[in-house]
Amino acid sequence: MFKSCFSPAVIAASLVLSASAAAQQTQVLNLRDADIRAFIQDVSRATGRSFIIDPRVKGTVSVVTEKPLSRTEYFQVFLSTLRANGLVAIPAAGGAYRIAPVENAAQQPGGPRGANGFVTEVIPLSTIDAQSAMDALKPLVSKEGQLTASRSGNAVVVADYGDNVSRIRSLVRQIDRDRSTTRVISLKNSSVRDIAAAVAAINPSAGGEAAGAARGVTAVPIDASNTIVLRGDPEAVSRMAGIIADLDRRAQSGVDVRVIQLEHADAGQLLPVLQQLVGQASAAASKGAASAADNQAAAGAASAASVGPGSLALGGGRAVIARFEGANAIVISAPADVQRMLGDVVRQLDTRREQVLVEAIIVEISDNAAQKLGVQFLLAGLPGSGVPFAATNYSSSAPNILTIAGAIGARELNTTTTTVNGNTTTTTTNNAISDQLAQAAVSSILGAGGVFAGFADKIGKDAIFGAIINAVKSDTESNILSTPSVMTLDNQEAKILVGQEVPITTGQALSDNFDNAFRTVQRQNVGIQLEVKPQINVGGAIKLFLRQEVSSIAGPVSNDNSELIINKREIETTVTVDDGEIIALGGLLDDNERRTLEKIPLLGDVPVLGQLFRSKARSRQKTNLMVFIRPTILRNTEDIQNVAAQRYGYIRDAQRRRDKDGESSLDALVREYMGAVPPEKRGPLPAPANPAAKSGGTQ
Repeated sequence: MFKSCFSPAVIAASLVLSASAAAQQTQVLNLRDADIRAFIQDVSRATGRSFIIDPRVKGTVSVVTEKPLSRTEYFQVFLSTLRANGLVAIPAAGGAYRIAPVENAAQQPGGPRGANGFVTEVIPLSTIDAQSAMDALKPLVSKEGQLTASRSGNAVVVADYGDNVSRIRSLVRQIDRDRSTTRVISLKNSSVRDIAAAVAAINPSAGGEAAGAARGVTAVPIDASNTIVLRGDPEAVSRMAGIIADLDRRAQSGVDVRVIQLEHADAGQLLPVLQQLVGQASAAASKGAASAADNQAAAGAASAASVGPGSLALGGGRAVIARFEGANAIVISAPADVQRMLGDVVRQLDTRREQVLVEAIIVEISDNAAQKLGVQFLLAGLPGSGVPFAATNYSSSAPNILTIAGAIGARELNTTTTTVNGNTTTTTTNNAISDQLAQAAVSSILGAGGVFAGFADKIGKDAIFGAIINAVKSDTESNILSTPSVMTLDNQEAKILVGQEVPITTGQALSDNFDNAFRTVQRQNVGIQLEVKPQINVGGAIKLFLRQEVSSIAGPVSNDNSELIINKREIETTVTVDDGEIIALGGLLDDNERRTLEKIPLLGDVPVLGQLFRSKARSRQKTNLMVFIRPTILRNTEDIQNVAAQRYGYIRDAQRRRDKDGESSLDALVREYMGAVPPEKRGPLPAPANPAAKSGGTQ
């Protein structure tokens, strides 16, 4: 007998150990409503295992055995008893087991092996996908277990009792088998793309023989050999092969004229390609033949060009290809095999081309600094005064002292003083020369910059002495930032110009009598121009044929010549750029410094006083010009709408910052004039249509 460790209330609980069983270390269980904690203690004593009991473990158990049990069998009966009472043994540190309720056991480490142990196992899959396997196995998992799908590794992870895991593993081996078959069907009269589209378009929910044949069958068209590969359940593949053979036989009796409606390509660009494939003369050649003869001969030439020996198609048949501009359609008159060949060519060329958004950033930073300092002197006398004439004049000094002195001298010469009866009268007479000198003096003063000061005084009655000191310092900074952008189709040239048309004189002539002058003028674009032709490569990189020009008007050539000087910066190149990457397309870093020193020989070299006989000027001009480019591929409608919403939002926010009281005028214009929803307020895009349901043409 075991030592009694049960409460006195459990009278029915007893454990009988026979003498023979004791010799063989076996035990017989006969527990009735025994305390679960006491039962765990007896199991620990009998098996030598350590158990940690969760505080939530409570209740009684009943276990009855008819034959003696070994220690291993005793432990398995113990695990079964725990399972029957909603408990589980979870491995713990040091080889012990934690006895706890079965809730959340799937998140705990795996228990002891066996039918009643709670284990976790990963079952890899070979043919079926993890989600399909999980849908099939989920009803077999116990309410305490869990089943998850690992899509990356194509496996299922099951956490459950050992016997359930074994059953699930066995079932996986039965359903994870590839029972599909592959069959290759060669078509003689039909287009492989049309047949593949028909197989994909059959709706299994519609019922019928065709729907049943298409269920679980995958059709892969092979254009090179005009064959179709079917893969799926053997019975379904066999039925679908019969349907395809019947469709191919029916296509043999089709009409000889086929109209193909183009979705994306231009019929005018596609027509010469198809005509070259069948040897048909192009429309341009037919027009050339017609211009060399009369109407009747031209009609004959056109007819001969359409059905002559040059128009023989593959297989010995005759093919004539035309286009209908009103519907952007291609009309093919040819035997069935030629129609199929041309239809496959049209289908491969009639695809939606991707678009490219090309954005350029033009940055020009300019810094101009100048310093001038000079002193001018003048000494002059009237004719006959004997006073010599002397002056200092420098090209970098303004105003010009000689210009001002000339105006004053002309005024003095034209001024007369008359005294009559003691009364003195001063009279100044103006003429053309004095007016011009006065105007030049005014212009010289108005054109001066910085600070200047001067004085003049008479020396006696017939001489004058004057001086002008000028000093100027200027510092000009400019930052020009332009961002032209343009969107175009792949391999399609696009241009954008933001600027003006400036008239430029290209020629001038007079008549024989010199009384009828005329000149020719050409308009030239001045501003920011961007010309680009993108070509998307297979790997996603973009080859750009690009020309970027920035031009501006600098001003007239001189005061006497009104022709304009135009500043021009141009880049013309071909580059390869990854999608969305920014590259430096080109640039100019220019640093130009000029120093000027003008002085009177000897006098200008005298220390300190020499400053009065010299003029210094210094100027520095720095220019940083860089051009950056960024192409972005727009592959679908969502990409296009995202770009439109981004640009729309930028303008919209700018308007809202200016007009804070009301809504953006752009929103109102789009809503009221266009009757559309602004890009930022649109909902999610609708689901795209099934491309397999589209037909390649009518027959």
